[in-house]
Amino acid sequence: MTGGPGPSVPSGAALLDLVAVMDRLRSPGGCPWDAEQTHASLVPYLVEETYEAVEAIESGERDHMAEELGDVLLQVVFHARVAQEDEVAPFDIDDVAAGIAAKLRRRHPHVFGDVVADTPEAVAANWSVIKAAEKAAKGSGAAPPGPLHGIPAGMPPLAKAAAMVARLDRAGRGDLVDAAAAGSDPGSRLLAVVADVVRRRDDPDAVLRATLRSLSDAAG
Repeated sequence: MTGGPGPSVPSGAALLDLVAVMDRLRSPGGCPWDAEQTHASLVPYLVEETYEAVEAIESGERDHMAEELGDVLLQVVFHARVAQEDEVAPFDIDDVAAGIAAKLRRRHPHVFGDVVADTPEAVAANWSVIKAAEKAAKGSGAAPPGPLHGIPAGMPPLAKAAAMVARLDRAGRGDLVDAAAAGSDPGSRLLAVVADVVRRRDDPDAVLRATLRSLSDAAG
C-alpha cells in the first residue's frame, strides 16, 4: 500500500498502529472506561457496530463503509486486548489472526494445496466436507455433529431460519425444511417464504431491509 509520494507504507502497518493504540488505552495510565470493559460488557457494542456496518455496506457510501468496518475491527482488537489479561487462558490479536489464517489455508486446499475446485459450487461443497471433518475431530470420537451444529441459539430468527435452510439444503435434507414449511400456521408460512428467498440465492434479511427502507421513504 502506498500513500502517494514518499516512502511506501507496508500493507498492514495501520493495523499494528491500531493494536498499539488499543494497548495504550487499556494499559495503566490510559482510558478509565476502556480499562474497565470486559468481554461481556463489549457484546452490545459488537452487535451494534455489526448492524451499522451492514447498513453502511447496503448504502453504498464508501467512506461510511470504511468508517463502520473500522468500528467492527476495533471490537475485534478490543476483545483480543482484554483476552491478553486473562489469567487462565490468555490469547492476543496474533493468536486470533494466526487462527483464522490457518483456517483459511486449511479450508482452501484448491488454493494452498492440490485439490481441484474450479467453481463456486465445488468450493462450497469442499468447504462443507472440511468443516464437518474439523468438527468431528474436535468431538474426540463422538458422533459427527448434525448439519445445524454451531448455529447460535441467540441468532435473530430470520437470519437463523436462513442459515438452517441453507445448511439443511447443503446436507441433502431440504425435505425437513419443506415439511416444516408445509403447515398453515404463521411460523410455517414465514419459513416457506425464507426458504424460497434462500433458494433464489438471496438474503432474507437484506431483501426485507430493502423493502422496509422503501416503506420508510414512502411514509416520510
